[in-house]
Amino acid sequence: MPKKKRSTLKRIRQTRRRTTIKSLARSSSRTAAKTARDAIAGAAGDIADAVRNAASALDKAAKRDAIHKNAARRSKSRLMKRANKQQ
Repeated sequence: MPKKKRSTLKRIRQTRRRTTIKSLARSSSRTAAKTARDAIAGAAGDIADAVRNAASALDKAAKRDAIHKNAARRSKSRLMKRANKQQ
């Protein structure tokens, strides 16, 4: 069996690290969006704060390419529309 090259091992390490970072960003953005939707639906807590946190998390995920930038914009837009409709 041939040995793996150093560059291959480095690429594996980079991919593993990048996957972890992106999955954390994606997960936190989904959680923040869900929290904002729950705040809007239940009118519990500060709606503006929850929407602001969700928008920030979505922007960070888009910046890290965890989600597509247009998907982040679309999600933010939908949250804003719901929040404005509720208030």
